[in-house]
Amino acid sequence: MKLLFISRAYPPVIGGIENQNYELSQWLPKIAEVKTIANTRGKLFLPLFIPYALIRALLLFRRYDAVLLGDGVLGIVGWFLKLFHPHTNRNNHTSLSSGENIGVGVYSKPVISIVHGLDLTYRNFLYQKLWVGFFIKKLDRLIAVGNETIKAGVARGIPEEKLVFIPNGVDINKFYKPAERQELEKFLGENLTGKKVILTSGRLAKRKGVAWFISEVMPKLSENILYVVVGDGPDNENIKNAIEKSGLAERVKMLGYVKDADRDLLFNACDLFVQPNIKIEGDMEGFGISVIEAASCKIPVIASRLEGLQDAIKDGRNGFLIEPGNAGAWAAKISELLSDDAFRKDFGEKARQYVVENFSWEKISRQYLEEIQKVLKK
Repeated sequence: MKLLFISRAYPPVIGGIENQNYELSQWLPKIAEVKTIANTRGKLFLPLFIPYALIRALLLFRRYDAVLLGDGVLGIVGWFLKLFHPHTNRNNHTSLSSGENIGVGVYSKPVISIVHGLDLTYRNFLYQKLWVGFFIKKLDRLIAVGNETIKAGVARGIPEEKLVFIPNGVDINKFYKPAERQELEKFLGENLTGKKVILTSGRLAKRKGVAWFISEVMPKLSENILYVVVGDGPDNENIKNAIEKSGLAERVKMLGYVKDADRDLLFNACDLFVQPNIKIEGDMEGFGISVIEAASCKIPVIASRLEGLQDAIKDGRNGFLIEPGNAGAWAAKISELLSDDAFRKDFGEKARQYVVENFSWEKISRQYLEEIQKVLKK
């Protein structure tokens, strides 16, 4: 198969969509011929990137069997491609899994888009009217990163048969690097004797619940617990205010963005990873890639039983799910896990194995290709 992949959110910019699109661009070429058109300059370049990507795609489309868009914002590009590209004879395409010939004849090349939560829930009248209500609906298949995203699409009039769930993946060898506690002490600049360290990592949007966690859960936890927050984002000031109001400056460390090596150290040397998302109207967690990255490093994960996090974490298998906003339940589970080192170690081993079996990019990329082949077959 020859696949044209277009991404408007791509490294070096940091974010969940950026990481997901990057990994797909690395793993799909291992099983198909893939050309990637990517925006590496961030959101400010988007008004220029969209027409640039459209022109390049129109020039290249004849050479490829299908187009995969990295997210729903590119729905307008997909719509124009379907409007202007010529019909093509399809010959000698075979299924990856079965080897069967999938047809000869005249067909319209498919345009498939990945859809993340905010692709469908973004609260802007023009976006909802044109992108969600028209451009995205016109595409051939929508690959949702979470089942909650499918529900959001159906609620907005997108036919359910056009949506399919494929989870995000993780490079199972990218983050896992055994680390010593002394390395963590050196990095944090703090003596950790008798202390436990819990971690949150990712873009600090309000829905991530970090400010809520600091205000409502941290005061209920033992004073020997240190909370480390990695990342940056629009809720940064709110989080700093929560630290100040709670008087927790000695127990909460905000590190901002860190180097990959330092991120890996934290993943592998901290005691617990928490993702305390809260419900925010008009925003949602499409999947929650950080939780499976953490689980791949044998660190137990606690996450909110909310939206796409329920697709990433299977309660009792690669982490634990707690009702969002229930500070007492959060504090109780954290205290329980931090009191039993042997259980945490054993559970961490099982969590990594679950991630390897269910979320490796090697398997997820094949699911993408097989889904695209189904669309081609139709």
